[in-house]
Amino acid sequence: MADYDNTNTGALFKNDKKASEKHPDYKGSANVDGTEYWVSAWIKTSKNGQTFMSFAYTAKEPVAKPDIAPLGDFENSADIPF
Repeated sequence: MADYDNTNTGALFKNDKKASEKHPDYKGSANVDGTEYWVSAWIKTSKNGQTFMSFAYTAKEPVAKPDIAPLGDFENSADIPF
């Protein structure tokens, strides 16, 4: 039997440990294009009275920043045309 592909899926569960209004109403996780995220959701009400959910995503693993090569010593470089 093949493994289940959970790419681009997620799940939220009611936050039973909510201790203040700043804590999320729901918590869970999601996979977006192969990257795993923690998901937090709050139930809010818009100015016109419509109920909606607001989401925040936090990468489970730190996102790697690309390495930037040092500029080097251009002061004495003959390759600079000026």
